[in-house]
Amino acid sequence: MGEIHVHEFMTLDGVVDEPTWSLPYPFLPEMEATIGAICDRSSAILLGRVTYEMFAPAWSTRTVEDDPGAPFFNETPKHVVSATLTEATWRNSRILGPYDPEAIRRLKAQTDGDLYVSGSVTLVRALLADGLVDALHLLVYPLTRGSGARLFADGDVAATFTRTAVEAYPNGVTYLALRPQA
Repeated sequence: MGEIHVHEFMTLDGVVDEPTWSLPYPFLPEMEATIGAICDRSSAILLGRVTYEMFAPAWSTRTVEDDPGAPFFNETPKHVVSATLTEATWRNSRILGPYDPEAIRRLKAQTDGDLYVSGSVTLVRALLADGLVDALHLLVYPLTRGSGARLFADGDVAATFTRTAVEAYPNGVTYLALRPQA
């Protein structure tokens, strides 16, 4: 049975929208290694529609020479939660249909290795609310945005997490790994 591991780039005030705000902070080899370790444990990718539509054109043409993460994103099976997409355009992708926690539970049960989730904030909020996230891997950037999509929105159910790892990088970014408490 697989676990769902969520990776997010996040500001201090919790914004996780398209992270163009991260550009002033160099992406260090240590950060690449952290994300690489999460990907190495994952045998499938789970995405929401918006992130899928952003990732597909960005990653589908990349090679390992362009980015060491390209083989993972292009070769790994991708499962897309969407009420509107009817056909997958990125190889190794399949549309799961609208969000259904039981379908996600079945996917977890059928998956050897972890399911990697990146971005997909609407999906991640639903997964958290339904107790389906096994770990959060947050790269927290030392800035605030004031507005934008947040990982935890007003009105979300309160939750408690256990820290499993933390690492401070020289560029000011902090890696924080958390597991939800039951």
